[in-house]
This record gives sequence, structure tokens and C-alpha cells, in this order.
Amino acid sequence: MRRKNSMPAQRCCKPTPLLCSKALHSYETWSTGWTKRRLDSPQAGRRVMLTRRVKLMLVGAAITVGLLATLLVDAPAPTMTVDDLLADAVDGRNVAVRGEVLDGSIDNGSSSFVLEGETTTLTISFLDATVSNGLGDNRTVYAEGTLVETNEGWLLEASVIKTSCPSKYEEEATTD
Repeated sequence: MRRKNSMPAQRCCKPTPLLCSKALHSYETWSTGWTKRRLDSPQAGRRVMLTRRVKLMLVGAAITVGLLATLLVDAPAPTMTVDDLLADAVDGRNVAVRGEVLDGSIDNGSSSFVLEGETTTLTISFLDATVSNGLGDNRTVYAEGTLVETNEGWLLEASVIKTSCPSKYEEEATTD
């Protein structure tokens, strides 16, 4: 017989979590037997979800940074000859050109000189450019800058001007 005040025993650790009336439990089997873990606890399953979420966020951030870097970093312009550049000239385009300085064309007062190609010439303004040593007549020069159309023709507003090594060409001239 039962007593009036006695309550039936509640079983909270049944092998099937859905039959438990007090709390949801999951059971993991270890070498020692059953281990009880609450499924409705704040930490249940969150550790796995956060690591997956964090990994996805890190991969997404890396892809985004990579795409932005390729869009923001200007690839160096391919070096063109004076003739090729003026055949396909576009106002405002950043270009790199290689040519020979026209004899007597260097004007330090206006900070400009003329590069000559086989059939055409291009005026280079080096007012705001960094110029390497050795800029002189009949020297091969590499110039980077913005191509601008003026009333007199095309002008390259250079930002960088590099010259070839003079000793290299002096040795070749003496051996001939």
C-alpha cells in the first residue's frame, strides 16, 4: 500500500531523453558507463556551433580581404614603347614608357624632355617626379606617369623616371 504523502519516484536518467520529465538529457557512453549531460544548458552544442561559425567567418573575412587587396592594388602597367603608347593613347591613363632622350631636349627650367620612338616623340614632364642619376641626352629612360593631351600634343606627367646604368654602355662602347 501506498502512503498518501509519498510521491512516486521520478526517473530522470532514462536511456531515452524524451521520456525524462524533469530535463532533457543526452547520454554518452564511456568506458565507465552512462554519463548525463543536459541538452537545454547554455553550453550544450554551442561550442561546436561557435567554432563552425568562427571558421566560416574567418574564411569569409580572408576572401573579402583578398578581393579588396586585388582591387585596390594597382598592377604595374606594362612597359610600352613611345610608338605603341601614342598609337593607343587615352587621356588620363597611367602608363609606363621606355624610350631614348632626344639629343638637346632636356630643359631643366620647365623640367621636361622629349622621348623619341622610331616615328613619334613624347614630351615628358618631370616636375613632380623622382629622377634617378644619369639623365642625359641619347640615354634610354623608363618613365611612369599619367598621359595627358595638350594643345601641343601628348604629355606624360611623370611620377618616376629611371635611367639605364651609364657604365654598362660605356664598356660596350670601348670594346667596339
